[in-house]
Amino acid sequence: MLDMAERPVAELNEAEAAEELRRLAREIAEHDARYYSEDAPTVSDAEYDALRRRNGAIERRFPALVREDSPSVRVGVAPSSKFAKITHAIPMLSLDNAFSDEDVEDFAKRVRRFLKLADDAPLAITAEPKIDGLSLSLRYEDGRLVSAATRGDGAVGEDVTANALTIEDIPHRLSGIRPAVFEVRGEVYMSHADFAALNERLAAGVEPDTADETGEGAEGEAAGAEALEEAGDAAVKVRQFANPRNAAAGSLRQKDAGVTRSRPLKFFAYAWGEVSEVPGKTQTEVVAALGKMGFSVNPMMKRFDAIEGLIAHYHLIEEARADLGYDIDGVVYKVDDLDLQSRLGFVSRSPRWAIAHKFPAEKATTVLEGIEIQVGRTGALTPVAKLKPVTVGGVVVSNATLHNEDYIAGRDSDGEAIRDGRDIRIGDTVIVQRAGDVIPQVLDVVMDKRPDGAEPYVFPDHCPVCGSKAVRETNPRTGRPDSKRRCTAGLTCPAQGREGLKHFVSRGAFDIEGFGETYIETLFDAGLVRQPADIFTLTFEPLRQAIEARRREVSEARRKSLGKSEPEKPAKKAETSKAIENLLEAIEARRTVALHRFIFGLGIRHIGETSAKALARHFGDVPAFLEGVDAAASEQPGEAWHRLKATPFVGDSSFEALLGVGDEALDDETYDPFRDKAIGLKANQRAALKERFGDAAGLRQAIRAARLAAPGPTYELLKADRDIGQVATASLIQFFGEEHNRKAVAELLEAGVTTTNDLSSTSTAASPVAGKTVVFTGSLEKMTRDEAKAMAEGLGAKTAGSVSKNTDLVVAGPGAGSKLKKAEELGIEVIDEDGWLRLVNGA
Repeated sequence: MLDMAERPVAELNEAEAAEELRRLAREIAEHDARYYSEDAPTVSDAEYDALRRRNGAIERRFPALVREDSPSVRVGVAPSSKFAKITHAIPMLSLDNAFSDEDVEDFAKRVRRFLKLADDAPLAITAEPKIDGLSLSLRYEDGRLVSAATRGDGAVGEDVTANALTIEDIPHRLSGIRPAVFEVRGEVYMSHADFAALNERLAAGVEPDTADETGEGAEGEAAGAEALEEAGDAAVKVRQFANPRNAAAGSLRQKDAGVTRSRPLKFFAYAWGEVSEVPGKTQTEVVAALGKMGFSVNPMMKRFDAIEGLIAHYHLIEEARADLGYDIDGVVYKVDDLDLQSRLGFVSRSPRWAIAHKFPAEKATTVLEGIEIQVGRTGALTPVAKLKPVTVGGVVVSNATLHNEDYIAGRDSDGEAIRDGRDIRIGDTVIVQRAGDVIPQVLDVVMDKRPDGAEPYVFPDHCPVCGSKAVRETNPRTGRPDSKRRCTAGLTCPAQGREGLKHFVSRGAFDIEGFGETYIETLFDAGLVRQPADIFTLTFEPLRQAIEARRREVSEARRKSLGKSEPEKPAKKAETSKAIENLLEAIEARRTVALHRFIFGLGIRHIGETSAKALARHFGDVPAFLEGVDAAASEQPGEAWHRLKATPFVGDSSFEALLGVGDEALDDETYDPFRDKAIGLKANQRAALKERFGDAAGLRQAIRAARLAAPGPTYELLKADRDIGQVATASLIQFFGEEHNRKAVAELLEAGVTTTNDLSSTSTAASPVAGKTVVFTGSLEKMTRDEAKAMAEGLGAKTAGSVSKNTDLVVAGPGAGSKLKKAEELGIEVIDEDGWLRLVNGA
């Protein structure tokens, strides 16, 4: 059977689609945080793009289900708390992606359609390499650089001005013109040669191996904490960068600008933000002006009047990719005329006038030497391929993801062949795909090279860390087994406890400043912190002893690995003491925390930040939250309810109609629900119900039993909330059904942790149509339909293509037909185009 995440979008019903959109929003947000904030992505570009494509496909099929936290309306992540913030005068948005020549042709057609341009009307579009680096915005006033900011979440970025001033490609003063305000935007990157040299220096111990290349936790970690990083039993593993993009991002986002200065960073300019005067009427002219101002611009940028030229240039750049000397991951197309760009505007997180044509994944062949099972924070057993090292796209790959046990076996838990599954065995020659710049995947097996005697891999049914039973949970709504096998030990499993603690102190949870992975590893191994409550009982002296003991171990390992005879100088006690005091102060500052952070910090499976906020809105404090979960647990639907609901062909409306039969009718032996016109059963539904329950008497009894076993109000409240849903509700009940998890929460409260809650009163209307669902129908005379929709969405409204009971407003132009009629039948407010413009005027 297919996991819901693997099922075709066309097969999802509305409830499944809502649940899948919730999952995708949470998962993509987590990947965004790892990519933008931590410079440590854990999935490939292709896997990430696939998640976004699936999210978009579901939203197009179910437009009414688009979430406020949808990836389609979000850019990047919130900037780090360790840097000052800079608000972008004009947001730094992302680009939509194209993955084929046909997608590029569709892009051009969409542009023409929006602008009402004929097929033979001129339309110039530029093409340029898509640099794989870190986006940066440089603000010049009167020609002098005054600030530099990363993208951040698109609206607010991190202030890295001091660091940007150390980059040779970034002029301190503009050449030639001196506009009052000019924001230059582009990409910070590192060449292949410089990247290789940097990693060699790191490996040799010549380059400073900072504890936190992103600046996260730099002030809170103990002095000399770099020596604690990744200590091994025999030799220390010196942190090296995985690829040039991470190296560039990590080098720019340093608290110490001196470290940035020592790193060979480069900068390509290709766009602009707020400007007092635009030096040109086209993209081509302004980029040329950037070059005259003193910036490096990409020489491969070209302008074309036909799609054929764009696509030919894309393939030319793709062929030259290996010889460029820096990483690119595609080609960006932009409408050249700036007036047309202005007319096209933006949709959610992306401009309509630009698109990124991504390169296909890179592949190589190697031998699978072993399979290692890793246990994550939620107890998931994840198989990792141990490969004979092979170079894929300029990166040496020795590990790759194998997804899950069904992917390895090529069959699901019922023994049925699964789509894209592989029969993968140790010793096989495999094809490895490096899609983007991060975790590669085993794509396929070269069957004619399989060694004799290769046995199918047997996936463990017990946790390799703690030995507890590992099971595949069943989705309570679909009845399908989960794609992942999970350790049942929960917080008592060392692997889950360690990762759970990292999650607990993370930014979205308790956000304890300076409490990074290094501290978690050190204190966990020392036995000082094994569960969240232990953090709030820490004292100075045990902390100091644990840190110094670990530092001595790592220092000795480093000395041996580098062949040094003399031990390294210990960190100054004053520096160590100050760092520990800062950490204890940061812990104390989080003894009172927002309720949604408390809930999210517990690491409950399926409960992301959005779900945690929804729970905080429903329950005011921790006791009420626990009581609510207990109530939901006692109000779960019973077997009789599930049995009637699961009858083939009986959908939600028919099921509700059956449950709506009154007691008087059910007590009447002559009443036949099969023939009740109010229920309106179809022939296939009647046949399925008769096969399952027999005659009318049997169905009456089944309805009565189902009503008695129906879910209670608290369970229904959580299940019906789009930000929680049935799967997360079941996860909550399961989590708090484990006594040790309840004990962990109780001990947090006993340690003095308290919560606040300011979400229940959060409700604002940014405009007259904010939060409303608007349908446009008929001909609009003062703007195109797409422009009208863009205006509505920009004012906080949702737009739909059809009229339903959920529609709030219909804007009807000349020629409006069935949609206008249905709106009138439903009593929905209808206005014309002039009325629409009056309504939103000034909003």
